[in-house]
Amino acid sequence: MVLKNDYNECITNLACSIRKYFDLEYKHNTLDYVDKILDKNKPKNVVVILFDGMGSRILDRTLDKDDFFIKNKYKEITSVFPATTTAATTSMMTGLNPIEHGYTGWFSYIKPIDEVIALFTGENKVTQMPSDKWSDIKKKYFNYKTITEEINDAGKYRSRILFPFGENSYKDLDDMLSIIKEECAEEGKKFIYAYDEEPDHTMHDVGPDSDEVKKLIKIRNDKVEKLCDGLKDTIVFIVADHGHIKVDNIDLNDYPDVTGLLERTPSMETRAISFKVKVGKNKEFEEKFNKYFGKYFNLYNKSDIIDSKLFGDGDEHPLFRDAIGDYIAIAENSNKSLVSEGDVILCSHHAGYTDDEVYIPLIIVNKVK
Repeated sequence: MVLKNDYNECITNLACSIRKYFDLEYKHNTLDYVDKILDKNKPKNVVVILFDGMGSRILDRTLDKDDFFIKNKYKEITSVFPATTTAATTSMMTGLNPIEHGYTGWFSYIKPIDEVIALFTGENKVTQMPSDKWSDIKKKYFNYKTITEEINDAGKYRSRILFPFGENSYKDLDDMLSIIKEECAEEGKKFIYAYDEEPDHTMHDVGPDSDEVKKLIKIRNDKVEKLCDGLKDTIVFIVADHGHIKVDNIDLNDYPDVTGLLERTPSMETRAISFKVKVGKNKEFEEKFNKYFGKYFNLYNKSDIIDSKLFGDGDEHPLFRDAIGDYIAIAENSNKSLVSEGDVILCSHHAGYTDDEVYIPLIIVNKVK
């Protein structure tokens, strides 16, 4: 298969440049142009603001050439695979590729407990209830440290993560930007990572080109511009984890001659679906899948996936090979989502391989010069 993800110029590599600037070890190539900007300006503050779902192509369709985000867009880079929040934000927060950190999709098969789990919530896909085994599994297999934790543990510099959920969460967009402003005014070299769940949250309901989403993006453009106008000795990176595409949903359960060949419920994403096939049924599965869905999805076997390094390079996570199953079906040129038990029916989605999903903006605002 031909990779769109450039694992020398993706969100992981931006994270590695930040690791380098804060004297942390890094496992992948950095972005040389980001390194040069940081080395030349030596900012006291490095800020990353990640707007969930704000893909590069969507941004270009929404804003004018004189808008702040467009004027300061340094270039277009790629997300990781799959282009989804679990995989991409974890790469941004760690500097690791999905093959390493193991967050390979919203749902992942976890072999030690034989369950398909929503990795960010710990819920079983089929029962939609919290798995009582997930806490121990997470501690054993997903116990990574974020860049922020590593910076703070080292003690030389300081770092903070801002989320709209969990402990010490911010209240709204204005509160998030206000905290960034306050942190940047404090003494000492620091890294701030801020995550906003919009416009993705609204896109899922009404689509990426809706008036509601356009308004959300324009508000963020204007408010971040106002924030940056008041910053000093700071470089701000504005990125997304992935883009979006309006989808047509197909219910896999309407095809019992396909589901009957599966050992367990599909996992990962609805536009990048992992299948585990019953022993001896591979050929029949391939024939049936391609008969019904071949014009919408490209089907790749486990060898194709591993050999292509679709999930990036690096030390393979111990649960990776079982998580990807026997096949992954990817929507490369269609807008179809293949839903099954436990999946939510959405108007717009991501994790497929269209340009609208894979390409993300790298916006750089220099407030040192």
